[in-house]
Amino acid sequence: MPIISDIFSPIFPFKNAHFSTVYRPLFMKDTINYLRKRITTWDADFIDLDFSIIGSETLVLLIHGLEGSSQSNYMITTSNYLNEIGLDTVCMNLRGCSEEDNLLLETYHSGKTDDVHFIIQHLQKNYQYDNIVIVGFSLGGNLTLKYLGEFNNIPSIVKGGIAVSVPIDLTSSQAELNKLKNKIYMNEFLRTMKLKLLQKAEKFPEFKLDKELLFKASKFRHLEKQYTVPVFGFKSSEDYWEKASAKPFIPEIKVPTLLINALDDTFLSEECYPFKEAKEVKNFHLLTPNYGGHVGFLTSFSNDDNKWLEQRISKFIQETIGIKT
Repeated sequence: MPIISDIFSPIFPFKNAHFSTVYRPLFMKDTINYLRKRITTWDADFIDLDFSIIGSETLVLLIHGLEGSSQSNYMITTSNYLNEIGLDTVCMNLRGCSEEDNLLLETYHSGKTDDVHFIIQHLQKNYQYDNIVIVGFSLGGNLTLKYLGEFNNIPSIVKGGIAVSVPIDLTSSQAELNKLKNKIYMNEFLRTMKLKLLQKAEKFPEFKLDKELLFKASKFRHLEKQYTVPVFGFKSSEDYWEKASAKPFIPEIKVPTLLINALDDTFLSEECYPFKEAKEVKNFHLLTPNYGGHVGFLTSFSNDDNKWLEQRISKFIQETIGIKT
């Protein structure tokens, strides 16, 4: 499909990618009242789903990013906005991300789409919705795109998907994150991930964690070598990046799908802007505003004006996927 163009003109401070990226999590304090449902998984674990229901025939499944949750600001603002226009939402907390450690040693990773498929099947079986739309942010966006292109048995109730600020090529995007410009973000990601790995080591003595190496870890690959690679059965970090990346699956997407990646997103490499695929793949749409940072897309300091991302998501749901609200 043609590459989508849209006007996004933030005021001066939000034209700075770092300012746009950090302002949302640090200073936006939106609230929501979820109804939590704990789902038992096929492997004797659990996934927590947080619903915000107004009585719609359409349910939007939201998937957060790395070390996020249903309490991440972008999840709350999107849920609230979609409720306002007449759509139900459910936020999927990835394993170990709902303020309670999951039961297994395995948690989640960028390509673990079996959990997404399981939740979609659960929603189809246990709720009476006509339509489901998946909206994923960052790592959750990678899961969204990969799932839509990877699975051949996606239920027909899934009408489309939207992915925001997505490192669709993990090999190059992890290299981008290792650069000095992203050191603050990397340190924060590693801080929370290290704490979780220490908890896992206490619960699972058979999990041989080298704590000295853990404390020294300064890159994702350092944690992947100790956890992601051995626990999930990858051969190496390079094998994980290749197999978990959503980009190779984009040509197989069968439902209307939108990727929104800001051109100034410091997390993303050149390979994360799939212009070629957007021109060649029938159901794939790409929007690349000049500004927005990483899951920022804020225009000003006024909460009333900061709805560009939510409006763009709802517009695609209504006009391209074709769901009335």
